[in-house]
Amino acid sequence: MTAERGRPPRRGGPAPGRRRSAQAPAQRRRVADPARRAAFDVLREVADSDAYANLVLPPLLRSRGIRGRDAAFATELAYGTLRLRGRYDAVLGLVADRPVAEVDAPLLDVLRLGAHQLLGMRVPAHAAVSESVALARAHVGAGPAQMVNAVLRRLAAEPPEAWLARAAEAAGPDPLERLAVVESHPAWVVRALRQALAADGRDVDELGALLAADNAPPAVTLVARPGLVTRDDLLAAAAGARPGRWAPTAVVAAGGDPAALEPVRRGAAGVQDEGSQLVALALLAADADPDERWLDLAAGPGGKAALLGAVAARRGARLVATEVQPHRARLVERAVAALPPGVVEVRCADGREVGAAEPGTYDRVLLDAPCTGLGALRRRPEARWRRAPSDLPPLTRLQGELLASAVDAVRPGGLVAYVTCSPHVAETRAVVADLLRARADVEQLDARDAVRRVAPDVPLGPDPAVQLWPHVHGTDAMHLALLRRR
Repeated sequence: MTAERGRPPRRGGPAPGRRRSAQAPAQRRRVADPARRAAFDVLREVADSDAYANLVLPPLLRSRGIRGRDAAFATELAYGTLRLRGRYDAVLGLVADRPVAEVDAPLLDVLRLGAHQLLGMRVPAHAAVSESVALARAHVGAGPAQMVNAVLRRLAAEPPEAWLARAAEAAGPDPLERLAVVESHPAWVVRALRQALAADGRDVDELGALLAADNAPPAVTLVARPGLVTRDDLLAAAAGARPGRWAPTAVVAAGGDPAALEPVRRGAAGVQDEGSQLVALALLAADADPDERWLDLAAGPGGKAALLGAVAARRGARLVATEVQPHRARLVERAVAALPPGVVEVRCADGREVGAAEPGTYDRVLLDAPCTGLGALRRRPEARWRRAPSDLPPLTRLQGELLASAVDAVRPGGLVAYVTCSPHVAETRAVVADLLRARADVEQLDARDAVRRVAPDVPLGPDPAVQLWPHVHGTDAMHLALLRRR
């Protein structure tokens, strides 16, 4: 495969007396290359089975023997197409002979993949077109392949900047609607993120930078679990890695498969966003005495439980990790398997019932509540298209019930960390405000103090709750509110 990801160059010119047709390569090409087929299969799995791309793609690449540059190409093609789907649908709507909503889903995925190669990856036009036509022939038929050929050739006729300008203009006069198209986010998400910036005391003009950060592929961040591996040893094991910006446990990998690293294989290290590490460590940095019994109330899939458990082992504390779904409880068990026996107890239980079953039992409680995940859109490229405003009422009700249970489970004087991987005001400040209005026995602490004990130089807003941002901190948009039961 050549660097341009197309057909190998023909030696010499066309045969004597033979004219080179612009469409002949696309028509002759019958089978798309393995990297593009893999990306297409991921898109179909995400659409048909509600799968997560980050769970589907790695094993698919391994099973098909796709490695190195081909694996990197397939990864960028799949993830980039999923992230920028809204942008590409808007552009395709300008050049297709029918509304995008009327195009069959598999054919539309082929067009999106072709659009990303032309507009987002700068793959040479002839390679992007011919390979996309081959993909269409193999998976949706010869007739649709002709449509792919025509549409992508029209796209290739103008530079990406021109298509983006036309798509933004077609979105209408509302600047947020235009931004939603250009930065490929649902308009309701754009408005919610703007509100969240304002609530955190930030300039709403940062919205474009925030949306662009959501569209930038994130680096893989590892956690060095204290007592199991030092950060220096993890840095030595991961060639080219560098320390994280904020958390003393964080290591930013240079690339490659983290599962191939020895500390990761034995559970001494894991893949975990630096913001996720920082909010867990902040809970442990706040003062609590006594400090022997800890609770992770919604622990799946187990990254924070493993970090808390590693610190608990060093402090002589014990952690109970509860998870309502059995398969996620098993993930927690695997995540903490490398810790000393007896440090972490994993229970399959409904977190809403723990407070009533064990009132006043724990010194520290972490509640990483189920949420929309709007803070991790760069890592979960398909998530922005799956969520809707109608998801918020049942989620915020669940978050409120879990937080009330967490407060019941903690002893007087104990600490509760309310964490979400979403900056949405309804899932963060509103949930905490509702609890404080209902409970006279709870006070909100300044979480900034606890975070700065872990990361002294981290820039934070004026609110006592802490909101991290991809475009400011290089982390997921984690939210942390720290509460103490009176």
